[in-house]
Amino acid sequence: MMKLTKIEKSWALYDWANSAYSMTITSTIMPLYFKMIFENVGSATTSTAYWGYANSIATLFLALLAPVLGTIADYIGVKKRFFVTFVLVGIAATAFLAFIPESFWFGLLAVYILTAIGFSGANVFYDAFLVDITPRERMDRVSTTGFAMGYIGSTIPFILCMAVVISAQMGWLPLTTGMAFRISFIITALWWGVFTLPLIKNVHQIHGIPMEKKPISNSFKRIAKTFSNIRAHKHLFTFLVAYFFYIDGVDTIIKMATSYGSDLGIDAMNLLIILLATQFVAFPFALLYGRLAEKFGTKRMLFVGIITYTVICIYAYFLDSVLDFWILAMLVGTSQGGIQALSRSYFGKLVPKEQANEFFGFYNIFGKFAAIMGPFLVGFVTQMTGRTNNGVFSIVLLFIIGGILLTKVPNVEEIKAA
Repeated sequence: MMKLTKIEKSWALYDWANSAYSMTITSTIMPLYFKMIFENVGSATTSTAYWGYANSIATLFLALLAPVLGTIADYIGVKKRFFVTFVLVGIAATAFLAFIPESFWFGLLAVYILTAIGFSGANVFYDAFLVDITPRERMDRVSTTGFAMGYIGSTIPFILCMAVVISAQMGWLPLTTGMAFRISFIITALWWGVFTLPLIKNVHQIHGIPMEKKPISNSFKRIAKTFSNIRAHKHLFTFLVAYFFYIDGVDTIIKMATSYGSDLGIDAMNLLIILLATQFVAFPFALLYGRLAEKFGTKRMLFVGIITYTVICIYAYFLDSVLDFWILAMLVGTSQGGIQALSRSYFGKLVPKEQANEFFGFYNIFGKFAAIMGPFLVGFVTQMTGRTNNGVFSIVLLFIIGGILLTKVPNVEEIKAA
């Protein structure tokens, strides 16, 4: 069994740290809090719309900024500065959410956008550090270990936060519900900050290019050169397009699962239990994907993930009970972390190490914009046919396209090491 080095563990521990944000702020606690306070001044539907606008603004900002930031951070000694800057913005803004008056919903959304920018911006550089902390042959195991740690790391503070909120609602703690939510933001910020320290202390940039005059203007020129010289990176961009389609399918299933479960009549508490169970299933399977990738190859395991999700979409078409939804959720847990982690490590093996930040900037852009098409496809098909099952089944198309494009990407072993 391969043991991780101190540097690899420090890097992987950041998944443990930042997953608290994605679980509590992006997916559960913060959306519930915003809906609660907004309903005092508007409708639930309107709150959903504003929440969507806030996420779109943050996504668009990062999508436009990521390649430029990544290209600048390719200069030796710059990567960690950018990482620390975005992490501090994200953590400080998350903590500051606790001090915004409940009546000031617009300010709450504005600060939430800052948290999302800090979180996503830091991830660009975190992903790019993969080429600095481990050799190519260890990337699959290290990347999947990070994702696995993230699944457990997200549940611990989330359970603690939910315990505070539920205790306040039940009268077991002398707190208002709003105060309990705000304490949850502090817990999340502390968790994120404390477990980021090992990366800051032990991980350092190794690969990059020498600093030069006019780094910002030269960074724009390097982006233009990369696009103009796209033939030299044909396999990279083919993979990115394939990734765009199949990861869109993955993200769509994750995002639409709650709505789909609600349509089946599953109550919020049961959905929460299923969500937690999925996280615990995803932990060992993410590690398993890493080990199997070492034996059978990363690309082959990516196909296993794509096929698994295709089966999930087909099974979803026939879904009609809570038991069916449980089975579906557990199937998602078997491949959710694996396909994401191996996509990251596969891309890390393909990129020229001295341009890792620039290319991971593109990688994150494709991941961000991939979050648009799938939900639209589900919504459109559902509206046209009147059945949610048809909408979920339509996502099969994304996995088929992604799988076909992935066949055009050569195995990493066939490509000369960067």
